[in-house]
Amino acid sequence: MTKPTIILATSNGVGMGHLARASAVAVALKEVANPIIVSMAGGIAEIPGFMGIRCEYIPGKDRMWMTREKWDIYLRDRLLALVEETNAKVLSFDGVVPYPGVIAAKNANRDLKLVWVRRGLWQKKPQRFVLGLQSAMMDKVIEPGDIARAYDFGPTAKRKDSVLTSPVSLFRKEDAMSREEARKALGLDLKRPAVLVQLGTGEGDVNEKMTAALSGLLGWKDLQVILTKAPVDKNGNSLAPEGLDLKVARYFPLAKVLHAFDAGICATGYNGVHELLPAQLPTVFVSNIRGTDDQEARAKWCHDFGFALRADQADLADITEKVKMLQDPAVRQRLSAKCAELPDTTGGQEIAAMLYELATSPKPARAKTFTFLRLMAQDHVNRGLRHVANLGLRRLALVYRFLNPHIKVQEIDQVPPTFGEQTTAAELHSLIKSSTRFEHLISGASSTYRKRREEIAFAAYGKETVVTKTK
Repeated sequence: MTKPTIILATSNGVGMGHLARASAVAVALKEVANPIIVSMAGGIAEIPGFMGIRCEYIPGKDRMWMTREKWDIYLRDRLLALVEETNAKVLSFDGVVPYPGVIAAKNANRDLKLVWVRRGLWQKKPQRFVLGLQSAMMDKVIEPGDIARAYDFGPTAKRKDSVLTSPVSLFRKEDAMSREEARKALGLDLKRPAVLVQLGTGEGDVNEKMTAALSGLLGWKDLQVILTKAPVDKNGNSLAPEGLDLKVARYFPLAKVLHAFDAGICATGYNGVHELLPAQLPTVFVSNIRGTDDQEARAKWCHDFGFALRADQADLADITEKVKMLQDPAVRQRLSAKCAELPDTTGGQEIAAMLYELATSPKPARAKTFTFLRLMAQDHVNRGLRHVANLGLRRLALVYRFLNPHIKVQEIDQVPPTFGEQTTAAELHSLIKSSTRFEHLISGASSTYRKRREEIAFAAYGKETVVTKTK
């Protein structure tokens, strides 16, 4: 029997949670299906080398390479083209909100089965008002389990439209390297203690949290501090206090080398919690309050039940104090022993089984025309409000331009995007970080697919507006 093709699409969230879950599902699917991962997250650059799974990077709307209206159509057409190229039977989307382009792809191809992997623990954000319509467009809604689900009081908590699984994680006891193997892979000293720090940088408050956390590590004898990103602000200024031995290490998936560390300091995202704690890594969680994910609820659960330490994300002194507690071997031993009580994270295998069943089932996908029309109408209403706001901003811009006549607006023809089937992390990282527009193709793409993708790109990329100042 020919293996069915299943497309795993993800949004670009605040962290790596969406992509990590899709990767865990893809690993579980490899033996019985042909998984393909498409994502707007830059981390997709690591996927081909790590798993040998075909993937495509899709520029998100945040790249602003085209208007939002064009991007919705672009996303729809890219997904439909990939479905036709690969004869995919199922499209799974892991993201907070299914984009209009994702839902439009389902509406345009009635044979396509659409699944929403909808993480729980939502904050009470505006997205909750269209949950019912979005869920109704799906052939199946799957909620990946969360160890902190008892503290979920968000808008998805009491809904009955999803199938709950065990937590999903890339950490697997049987695949994880030993302490010695992991340290050699990361280039760490085998005898000195090591701490993993994953907090991110960017806005001022995030930068301050990083500095406060690193300050709590001062005085830990012979410590190696390993970060996944250099601790610098947007101007390149260091966020780390003097006196620490810092090392930036890139390894994907990090879950395989977690036994290299004596402790961790991490944001309380889905991915971090469900990798570090199953690996029995003593951890201080410092929540990120951006986005839809209720990290504070997850951090409180971990703290209240003794699985980790929670630092008050709004109190820099508390962050430093909580991190300093990790220097106590007794604290680390207590946390590690408690984490041994956590159940196995088998959600990736459970979701893979459901997607495979959908892909091989003769039961046709359900038509959702009326629901689709209602959802699109709601989206237009929401955008209408934003349009009014944007109109006001444009009028202010006209007034500013009148008062500053030296500002000149030019329209120039957009340089055609670069097309390629890059599969190495170095190549993909370079292109994703670049401002150059590029179109990523799955490896082994047909000439028909290439031609269709060129048509889609041509329709999406119009003229580029460039503002130049003249004196």
